[in-house]
Amino acid sequence: MNFIPKITPLLILLVFAAMNAPGVKAFEPDLSSEIQLDVKRAILQIKNRDPSVQKFFDKSAGYAIYPNVGKGGFMIGGAYGRGLVIVNEQVDGDTTVSQLSIGAQIGGQKYSLYIFFKDQVALERFKRENFEFSAQASAVAVTSGAAATTSYDGGVAVFSISDGGLMAEASIGGQRFSYEARN
Repeated sequence: MNFIPKITPLLILLVFAAMNAPGVKAFEPDLSSEIQLDVKRAILQIKNRDPSVQKFFDKSAGYAIYPNVGKGGFMIGGAYGRGLVIVNEQVDGDTTVSQLSIGAQIGGQKYSLYIFFKDQVALERFKRENFEFSAQASAVAVTSGAAATTSYDGGVAVFSISDGGLMAEASIGGQRFSYEARN
């Protein structure tokens, strides 16, 4: 059992090296930063689950990734997660997502959230404080080939991957995003 924790950093470095081979453009995390490593793992997870998502990484003006969003509720629910905004394959800023919902709901779950910005206008709109998605905006659950048929809505494309738990809900609510630039 002690062997696995010792070899995990080596495996992560090998994956990063493979992803950064000549001609492959990819976000390179700071290996001392836990959030950056979590974001890199989330990127690998979505690319492995649906390789067609690569077009969003290649063509977007930037993207926000929340690798560990926790959600739970009983009548009143909430969710929270921290993430990073990546622009030109560099960390541009820190971001959080929070959600409040009211209605018939019970359970808890963990998921990863991916937001791609079609152009600079959409990215700058996100960076302004108190960005909120409209009620009709929803995330596409990532399955093989899901990204191939997904397009931008209002300048953003949103994907999610459930990482565990069970949540049943018929509720209303909203999500709020914050952004803080890194200097």
